[in-house]
Amino acid sequence: MTMANTRPLPIAAFALASLLPLPLIGLGAAYGGAWVWAAVLYMGLLTLLLDQILPLTEGAAEGDAFPAADALLVSVALGALMVLPGVVWAIAGDSALSGFERAVLFLAAGFWLGQVAHPAAHELIHRPRRELFRFGVVVYVALLFGQHASAHRLVHHRHVASPHDPNTARAGEGFYRFALRAWRGSFLQGLQAETDLRARGAGQGLHPYVYYLIGNLAALGLALVLAGGAGVLVWTGLALHAQSQILLSDYVQHYGLTRALRPDGKLEPVSARHSWNTAHWFTSAMMLNAPRHSDHHMNPSRPYPALHLPPEDIAPRLPWPLPQACLMALFPRLWRKAIRPHLAHWRTPAPEMQDTGP
Repeated sequence: MTMANTRPLPIAAFALASLLPLPLIGLGAAYGGAWVWAAVLYMGLLTLLLDQILPLTEGAAEGDAFPAADALLVSVALGALMVLPGVVWAIAGDSALSGFERAVLFLAAGFWLGQVAHPAAHELIHRPRRELFRFGVVVYVALLFGQHASAHRLVHHRHVASPHDPNTARAGEGFYRFALRAWRGSFLQGLQAETDLRARGAGQGLHPYVYYLIGNLAALGLALVLAGGAGVLVWTGLALHAQSQILLSDYVQHYGLTRALRPDGKLEPVSARHSWNTAHWFTSAMMLNAPRHSDHHMNPSRPYPALHLPPEDIAPRLPWPLPQACLMALFPRLWRKAIRPHLAHWRTPAPEMQDTGP
């Protein structure tokens, strides 16, 4: 059982937890054997075990500076841009890995891309420095998911916990139905939001979706050069694997939570009660405090080391680490049964958000 610890989490802890899988994945791609198992077990079993025995930590004080925080984000992003071609070659190319080792490596790399590279890219697209923002976009484009950089900022943050947000899961809605709706909805609504910006004269240069398409073609072209048609299939598979992790996080972190309508017909402001949080030490470090989701939505520009964990009486808190909750969400009946008593306390009636399908 975890115990509370009020000390802020140092940058070194974020770096160790998030970057350690990289050499394991690299050695696994080069040599196979125990290295691929070490990588996949790190991303699975080890994280769950450490979450149960390490203490919780609170965010750092407001106003604290974190000069190394952005450097870590860039390091993770660079790692993602190296992992993708390296793993594609190891799996689809002329490597010495067995078929089983390639499958395990695929799982490990996909988990890292979705659970670590995605939080880093997510932080980068919220940074005010243009070069950092663009670096985050490049990571999403490499994952064939460039539209997320538009939809997350322009749609999700504006409409979260409402029927207008495709990435807010309705109470009773199963993950698989949600994933199809969210992928399509975020693509289309992100496209519309970017188009509207340009219609108002707020956007410059080419439409971002043009860059996303060009970047997708470049990524798949690199895969083709590395390992032919099989390389394209593996790169696409890794991208879809990572995208599924992103959609699972969205599904779990906003499941069933809704904003109430005020008497004037407008939605109430976003508050801590509109996101699920988790308080587990290790996965919070590995995922760059992404599980402290309420504070992020209330303060999108706040650097990840400074994100606070709201008290349990102020914001919804899941009893499971975020990766475990995402695993449970893959089994809709199990998820609905497990989350129902926790959701009941925070549920705001909103009939248009109900969905009882599988």
